[in-house]
Formats: sequence, structure tokens, C-alpha cells
Amino acid sequence: MQGEDHIPGVRPLVAISWHRCREQYRVDPHLTEAPVAVAELDRTPEHDVVFAELGFRAASVAHEVGNLGGLVTVTDATGRILAEWGDQAALARAGDSNLAPWFCWSECAVGTNGMGTALEAHGPVSIRGAEHWCQAFHDWVCAGIAVRDVVTRDPIAVLNICCWRRQLPASAESWLANAVTMTQHPLKRRARDSGAELVAAYTQARGRSGAALAAVDTAGKVVIADDMASVLLGVPACTPAVDPTLRWNPGLPELIAAARYATSQAAHNPDWVGSTQIFAHLADEPTSISIRPVFSSGHLIGNLISFGASDGTRLPQAEGFVRPWVQPRRLVAMRDNRMVLLRLPEVSVAESQGNDVWFSTDQGRLRAASPSLDKLDSELADVGFLRVHRRYVVNLSRIREIERGLKGELMLIMDDRTNQMVPVSRRNVSAVRRALDI
Repeated sequence: MQGEDHIPGVRPLVAISWHRCREQYRVDPHLTEAPVAVAELDRTPEHDVVFAELGFRAASVAHEVGNLGGLVTVTDATGRILAEWGDQAALARAGDSNLAPWFCWSECAVGTNGMGTALEAHGPVSIRGAEHWCQAFHDWVCAGIAVRDVVTRDPIAVLNICCWRRQLPASAESWLANAVTMTQHPLKRRARDSGAELVAAYTQARGRSGAALAAVDTAGKVVIADDMASVLLGVPACTPAVDPTLRWNPGLPELIAAARYATSQAAHNPDWVGSTQIFAHLADEPTSISIRPVFSSGHLIGNLISFGASDGTRLPQAEGFVRPWVQPRRLVAMRDNRMVLLRLPEVSVAESQGNDVWFSTDQGRLRAASPSLDKLDSELADVGFLRVHRRYVVNLSRIREIERGLKGELMLIMDDRTNQMVPVSRRNVSAVRRALDI
């Protein structure tokens, strides 16, 4: 609250959440109750399946949690509590803080808490006592986990357990993780089926048109591309990527923004077709593309991208090219129990190593607060960073030299304390050449 970034004894996950509450959301720490939820989301059949599954799992442990004097809640992606189960005395006490259905428990509404912080993080989140941002909630101990869309990685719902003035059982977090894993099984099957249907739609469209063509999912990742489109997107040609975990990330922010805009338009008008221009790999000038949504059983599963075409409604420049996320002002790293806030120019390389991401910085090698290199890649794609390898994201302004191998492979020598050498994977060579204009 006083503006300090180093607080001894505070877990990194909590310290980062506090930083968001203070700097980004400006939550009043003296708040005593949650506000009424006002945000409404467009729900899909998949969301209804998730809510029903989480409701079943919450109800199945309600008696056990109730015996501990606790509650089980299910919230949607806005942090709005949809339902809760548990001990009657705990339910009555929770009502004093509006810990009840139809009230909002996102971080931006009430600060650090099990439900809201789970929406911001990946994996189980526990918030104990005074780790809550608001003093009025210090008597609660919570553990929550978000179910995320397997394609976009956006949160769908949160399953949360909380108790009043007593510790949760040691098995709580593993039970939450297992519940989410089971809930996501049908989502993964549906995503694989949708990938196969996108490939079928691409094949059918390929027979009707001679334009360069690709199929992308709702997150803008490439499921399949023909020979010409693969060059423009910097992905393998004619190689289907049906599984959502194996799809190709072209690293083109404009394409991702266009795909997301198309998703929002097609949700209200299934016949919508749009066009815009993007900077593709190996192209000195922007390339026109046409975007045609693909539906399965009335559900949007992706888009067909035709290069060199300009059919349909022109995407507004202000909306078509705006990133759907907030540009980070700082990158957060950890040194022991200290949270280090890094300016973007201070970071030369982000490297995935095991379950962690490490930054090469002017202060040395530091562990990133975020364990996801994919998330960093998405956040930094249009602020001068580039994914050059499945394990590396580099700051383009910190590349000092480029070494070329006998078979055309590239090695980047970074401008840092150790002159770190970063390999460029074959599929990313064209993107590096274009980004550096070589």
C-alpha cells in the first residue's frame, strides 16, 4: 500500500498480485464487501458444459468441505459467483462480505483473493489470511483454479474452496487441479474435432480458389496453410496441426488482432466476411487478406485467410490492429524473495528452461515471474521482441551480431554481459530476416 516493491516473506505470486491491485486496478484496501457483478459474457455451449461439470464436482465435495466449516464456489470468467455450496454458518458469514452468487470477486473488484487471482494466474492459487489485499477478508483462507479455453487460453470459470479462520486440507490444491484436468478433457476433444473440421473447410475452399490460403483458429494460430501462405506466415506448408497444443504461431500481431476482431463480429453476424492488410513474413509491403469465419454446429471454430483478396467489410484500423491485451510497462522477475521490475530495454533474452522462464538482463540472469514463454511471446510480440526458437524470445534491439552456419542456420549474438548466443530455428529464419531487414 505504501509503494514498496520488496516485502520480505511475501510469496512472489502474492506480491505480483498486490502490485496489480495497487498500480493497475487501484483497489481500495479498506473495501469491506464485493460489488454486484454487472459484466455479462457471451456464453457458448462449451461454457455451459464447463459450468455444469464444475457444479457437479463442487456439489460432490460440498459435504466434506462443509464439515470443515468451508465453502465451494464456481465463478464465471468475470469473477461473478454463479453458485456456492457448504456449511450453513459459513454461508451466512460469507454473506456479510457478499461472498455469494451474483457478486463479483475479480481482482479488479476486490483485490487479491482465491477466485480473482486464479483468473490472472495459471494453475492452482492459494491465498491465505493477510495475503488478501483487502483487510476485511483476512479471516478467509482460499484456494482456486481457473478452467481455460484450450485454444485461446482465456479463462472460462473458476472452482474455489475457502474456509473461515482455519487451514484448508493439504489435498485441496491437488483436488482442484485434478477437477480442472477432468473438466478440460471434453474441451480438448472438441478442439481437436474443430481442428479437423477447419482442415476440411480449408480443403473445400482450396478447390474453389487459386489464392494463397490458410486456416487459423480463434486465437490466430495456424492449423494448415498451403505452399504460398506458409511462406507468408512463416509456418510449415500443408502440415495439418489439428491438436490445439501443436498449432503454429506465426508471430504476426496484426493477424492475431484481425482473427480476434473477426471472432467478435461473426458472433453477432454469422455471414460476416472482412478484409484488412497485414505485414507478412518476407513482404516489404502490407498484404491484403480476406477473413471468412468457419462454423461448426453454429459455433465459430476459426477463420479462412485468403491472401491477395479484399472481399468483405473493411476492418476498422483502430480496432483491427489494436492488441487485445495490455502492453506491459515492466517485466517482473524474481531474485530470492525480491520482486524485480525490469524495463523492456533491460532484457535481452527470455529462455524457457524446464518449468521456468529465465531473463538475461543487465542485472544478470533472473527467473521470470511468469512460467509461460508462450504468454510472454504474446505480450511482447509488438514491442520489439521476437520468438526465434521454441525456447527463446529475444529483444531485437539487443542483437549485436548474426552468425551464419554452413547450412544456412542462424545464430544470434546478444548485446549482454555474456554475449549470449541464441539459435534460430529453421521455421523462424524468415521472420528474423524480415524483422532485421537482412
